[in-house]
Amino acid sequence: MANRERLYYLDNLKVGLTMLLIAHHVGQAYGPTGGTWPIQEAARAAILAPFFTVNRSFFMSLFFLISGYFTARSYDAKGGWPFVKGRLLRLGLPVLVFALLMIPLQLFVFPAPGMDKPGAAWPIDVGYMWYIEHLLLFSLGYAGWRMAWRRRATSRVSASRPLRAWHVLVFSALLAPVLALIRVPFPIDRWDYLLGFFRVAFADVPRDLSFFVLGVMAYRRDWLKSVSAKAGRNWLLVGVALAAFWYAYSLGLYKLIPLEGAAFDAVRVTWEAFLCSSLCIGLVVLFREHVNWGGGLARALGRSQYAAYIFHVPVILAFQYAVLSLSLPPFAKFALVTLASVPATFAIANAARRPLHL
Repeated sequence: MANRERLYYLDNLKVGLTMLLIAHHVGQAYGPTGGTWPIQEAARAAILAPFFTVNRSFFMSLFFLISGYFTARSYDAKGGWPFVKGRLLRLGLPVLVFALLMIPLQLFVFPAPGMDKPGAAWPIDVGYMWYIEHLLLFSLGYAGWRMAWRRRATSRVSASRPLRAWHVLVFSALLAPVLALIRVPFPIDRWDYLLGFFRVAFADVPRDLSFFVLGVMAYRRDWLKSVSAKAGRNWLLVGVALAAFWYAYSLGLYKLIPLEGAAFDAVRVTWEAFLCSSLCIGLVVLFREHVNWGGGLARALGRSQYAAYIFHVPVILAFQYAVLSLSLPPFAKFALVTLASVPATFAIANAARRPLHL
């Protein structure tokens, strides 16, 4: 029988990542971002540029890592078709509802992808719900593999093959050239729409998919428990150092070490692969060792995390609209809207999750 022990540190880590996601999306209005956002301020805070780059290089992959872990755990507990039904309801239904809401918005308010003005209902821009779309596809793919190879697939959890440092180094070294190759035809911040509905940034798919698979392996091989506190601390230090390097480089070091073209791209993907691997390991172990508690507030936040992901963008937009007329520096608006959006999002999510079965 699958181990159903409550892993509070993973709940708390997902809450922390959701708060970081909220801050990231708040910053879209106030920093130099390559993406698009409904509200755009004229003034921009330069310090948010490396903030965006560091965030996008690891935090969604860490979401996928945790999701892969719980996907394997849930499949072991429920079995094939009950798992598939549960994923379709929990992940597919919110995406479908969101898409149906977007159709009138694209017709009358926001333009569809590739359009200059409202009036097109296709393709449907599911926006930030792309993560749930991808998670649904990855989960169904895993379920299909388990059902197709049920004689060979195992539900046994074993720590007989622990995670070693050389595993991480080799994986990161292999991930970097894959990212470099995929980003030649599909650069960062390019979004494509498969079948007019599935929103995909192919530039990030190798990283996100590989970390979902690593999450499945982490469950099967008990890596999240077996990585030592010392190893986790060392990987966290590596990740923080790499993040600090990018901040320093973006905010002035580039003048001393100018990189352009292929050289810059090679350094960027190598830095990203090692940053993502080291921070994912380091943050998991940090929360396991120091944030593994589940008091009343922590449990409420953990239960509301998924709903908070779904509702966070409308909350952010409401606060960004409210401060449009304020004469404040862009970073001050970023801080103010973030501080307001985080508790408001989780309060709304906590109130909505039960009636909406989220």
